[in-house]
Amino acid sequence: MISFKLAMDMQRLASTLEASLDPTKNKPAETALLQEQKKPGFSLLLLRIVASNAYDSTARLASALYFKNFIRRNWTDENGNYKLPQTEVVSIKEELIGLMISVPANIQYQLGDAVGVIADSDFWRRWDTLVDDLVSRLTPDNARINNGVLQVAHSIFKRWRPLYRSDELFTEVNHVLGKFGDPFVQLLGSTDQLIEQNKNDRPTLSQYISTMNLMMKLLYDLSVQDLPPIFEDNMQSLTSLLHKYLIYDNSLLHTDSDSEAGPLEYVKSEIFEVLVLYAQKYEDAFGPFVEQFIGSSWNLLTTTGLETKNDILVSKALQFLTSVTRMSQHARAFNNEDIMSQVIERVILPNLSLRESDMEVFEDEPIEFIRRDLEGSDSDTRRRAATDFLQQLLAQFQKLVTDVVLRYINHYLSDYSNNPSANWKSKDTAVYLFSSIAAKGAVTTSQGVKSVNELVNVIDFFQANVAADLVSDSGVESILKVGAIKYLYVFRSQITREQWRDAFPLVVKHLGSSDYVVYTYAAIALERVLSLADDSKKPVINPADVKPLSAQLLQHLFQLIERDPESAKLQENEFLMRCVMRVVVVIREGVVPVTDSVLAHFIKITQTIIPNPANPRFYYYHFEAIGAFIRFAAPSQPEKLENGLYPVFLSILQNDVQEFIPYVFQLFAALLEANPSGNLTTYYTSLAQPILSPQFWSSRGNIPALVRLLSSLMSRGASQMAENQQLEPILAIFQSLITNKVNEIYGFELLESIMTNFAPGIIERYFVTILQLLFTRLQSSKTEAFSSRFVRFYHFISSRVDSGLGADWFINHANQVQPGVYVQLYLSIILPDTQKLARPLDRKIAAISLCKTLTDSVAFAEKYQKGWGYTCETLLKLLENAPIIASTDDTIVDQDVDDMSFGVGFTQLQTIKRPGRDYWPEVTDVKSWVGRELQKSNARQGGKIKRFGEERLKQSPQVLQALFTYMNR
Repeated sequence: MISFKLAMDMQRLASTLEASLDPTKNKPAETALLQEQKKPGFSLLLLRIVASNAYDSTARLASALYFKNFIRRNWTDENGNYKLPQTEVVSIKEELIGLMISVPANIQYQLGDAVGVIADSDFWRRWDTLVDDLVSRLTPDNARINNGVLQVAHSIFKRWRPLYRSDELFTEVNHVLGKFGDPFVQLLGSTDQLIEQNKNDRPTLSQYISTMNLMMKLLYDLSVQDLPPIFEDNMQSLTSLLHKYLIYDNSLLHTDSDSEAGPLEYVKSEIFEVLVLYAQKYEDAFGPFVEQFIGSSWNLLTTTGLETKNDILVSKALQFLTSVTRMSQHARAFNNEDIMSQVIERVILPNLSLRESDMEVFEDEPIEFIRRDLEGSDSDTRRRAATDFLQQLLAQFQKLVTDVVLRYINHYLSDYSNNPSANWKSKDTAVYLFSSIAAKGAVTTSQGVKSVNELVNVIDFFQANVAADLVSDSGVESILKVGAIKYLYVFRSQITREQWRDAFPLVVKHLGSSDYVVYTYAAIALERVLSLADDSKKPVINPADVKPLSAQLLQHLFQLIERDPESAKLQENEFLMRCVMRVVVVIREGVVPVTDSVLAHFIKITQTIIPNPANPRFYYYHFEAIGAFIRFAAPSQPEKLENGLYPVFLSILQNDVQEFIPYVFQLFAALLEANPSGNLTTYYTSLAQPILSPQFWSSRGNIPALVRLLSSLMSRGASQMAENQQLEPILAIFQSLITNKVNEIYGFELLESIMTNFAPGIIERYFVTILQLLFTRLQSSKTEAFSSRFVRFYHFISSRVDSGLGADWFINHANQVQPGVYVQLYLSIILPDTQKLARPLDRKIAAISLCKTLTDSVAFAEKYQKGWGYTCETLLKLLENAPIIASTDDTIVDQDVDDMSFGVGFTQLQTIKRPGRDYWPEVTDVKSWVGRELQKSNARQGGKIKRFGEERLKQSPQVLQALFTYMNR
């Protein structure tokens, strides 16, 4: 029985959670929830709301969502220590499994994600009772309970799918199989029997089919790393069961809808996932059973209708055939012209040709059509799967497949020419078929198709059959224009610079199309070709040819983006914004004449999307575009950009738009660094104090950008910040970062900026404390990364003799921490780990540091005589593989958004990425510089360096000879 107060607390919390899902109320609700979550037992209160039928489904779902995100943020710290009280941790584990089994499916999925987060941290060593708990809850025939247990198990075991093999992972898998393997196999058999027994009872049958579906997911999970012995020993019965349900049918499980898949489609799709895994990884064990599945897949593909509800099933079946075609013993069956013709006609063409449902998506959901159609983004569509199968056949039998497919291509082109207005789909099929057999290998993000089928000519085909669709202003179906533009996009690397000179204006022209898909594909192709370079890194499209068009091009792209001013709709099409970014990157300073217009559009778009950051890809490219704009326009007109952008950026901070804040801090830093005055404007002096507040530093994703911004502020206003007593808060931030393994690298970056920008006289009274913090980390929880950054930091200090620092300065302060500690540090960490430095700039600064220690350090000259010799040996060894610093490259490197995890951590803006700082840019040849420094110092000090070498390296004649070689260069 819960108390009245607890009941009221739950009611209030439930109402707040519901409000958090309402766009008109979510901001104050989220603020209230942040306060609530600080109270003890908050997570358990959420689970009570989830468990209670007294609340409606919206409140329970909102509570499950918040619980999942709360656990993700608050379960453990970066060292794996619990952030919640131990009693709360134990209670969550005790309640969560039983609760997940009892709640509806939509809530189950959210709790399952939370279980996965906990399992990432705790399973199995800190949660070794979990599998026993799950097994104990399995029943002989209660599908509802079993499905809940299996859903929990899948939430945990699916974590294994993307992981690399390791001893620890295999220990975990074996722990699970030892407890879960036998009950799983028994449940497979009993579920099979129950499906048969209830074949005429639709509700009960549906539940058991759901059990079978979950078991197929788990079969994949349990097999993904290695084939479990229990499955290998039962391979015949296991494959018999898989085959049974691959061909299973029951009219009670059919769906009336043409668009929504039913339970049969889902089970069979999961079975195909298992078959693909087994075909790819376990050919020895699975090979003898493959033939029956090939035949059943063929039958399924030739009898399954074109309804969209079958799309996933058909694509999975095609993926299985693609996998077995890689096995030469099974591929041989296709090495026959008649059979290949049947495959093309009965399997490839029906799944590759456009359907009415595809055209409905083209017209009603154009952005969805584009995302499905783009190479690499439509892996579960029929068209992509059919293409992959065809290309695998091509890889095995290139001439046979090419000859057979060309006959079909010519047939479709002839059909089109007989009646273009009625038979335009025939041409679309012909062009798509040709592209499929012309391309060899994957379509790369940067260059499109890099290798082509030498039995066809992509340029001749384009000129004969495709180019006319781009040239014509009327009478051509939109889908054919899209196909033509996509052809250029896919084969862009095969088209010469001269040919692009003719094709480029045709692509630009189609930005003016009234058709959403056509102008979007034009933007996609335009952006990619503008980024295309030849083998000598020379752009295929000369930027000088783009600049005269740029004002009109940018204006039109902005108009397309802003066509619908509603926030979510405006940011729907990331491809247009990516094109805006690319145009600005290509024209560089050519954007300056249109600064006013471009700035106004960027401000308007930012203001529109602030209340509702709906599309991470769109706003990533939006901020990349602003970054490029700042990079190229701000140096010539800094005040204009600061006056325009500062208010909207400040609004993002004030409204706590967490998705945008890490980008805004990067852009603030870029604005400041681009200002040639070298001073801090009023904007930035007023920004300095707020960014020192803990609220911004508490979010991990903000930290890299904040360190950069703070470093930029210090580089221009260190004296002013010292006067405002802001150094100590900065050092407090450094202390917080350096004690955290995740953020230690940023702690060192901040410390280097502090040491660079504040005078030694100001920093000196803090430096002993700084070293105490560093030495404590080295002693208590040293990591390889920390040690490497510490060694770099030492060399950074040691090399800066001319700035009032140097080795002696470091020695003096280190020995104030603990007398004699420097020698231990130098011999056990600094010298050995110097050789491990990998980055050229780090090795360069180490070489300069060691050289200056030999030439300028009084302590090494008088006190550490053996250390002088060790230092010389380390320096000469370092120079055997002397760092070569690459010349500054102003190229902006693309970042593939498919590899990025938006909303998790920090996303670097490539257009304003700051290169590694070289404190010694004048030193271009490190070996020659070291030789000259040794010579000059020896002359300046009356031959002391030569004498030291003879005295202190007498036991190492080879090192002495190498030293004299450098001194005589």
